Amino acid sequence: MTASRIDIFQQMLVSDPINSSILFGLAKEYEKTGQTQEMIETLERYLAIADDEGNAFGMLARAYEKAGQRDKAKETFQRGIEAAIGHGHPSMAAEYQMTLEEF
Repeated sequence: MTASRIDIFQQMLVSDPINSSILFGLAKEYEKTGQTQEMIETLERYLAIADDEGNAFGMLARAYEKAGQRDKAKETFQRGIEAAIGHGHPSMAAEYQMTLEEF
């Protein structure tokens, strides 16, 4: 039986548990397969160690929203706005701000 991409990323994390690239890749795989809670947990781990420019905050906020955690989604979009502005991504910050206003 062939290992899934999720299995491969998980195996990679065994030897390098704080590799931000592996964590982000694993989160993307969870997103593709609809594993929202696993995606949330993985993105939280990723954001604890990475200097994300805003993209992961948007992914996490949408995952929280999907999981029915609107307050966490709002808080995460706000963190994403701050990260995007700090890294010179005003259009991303504006997109997140518009999403917040629609809540």
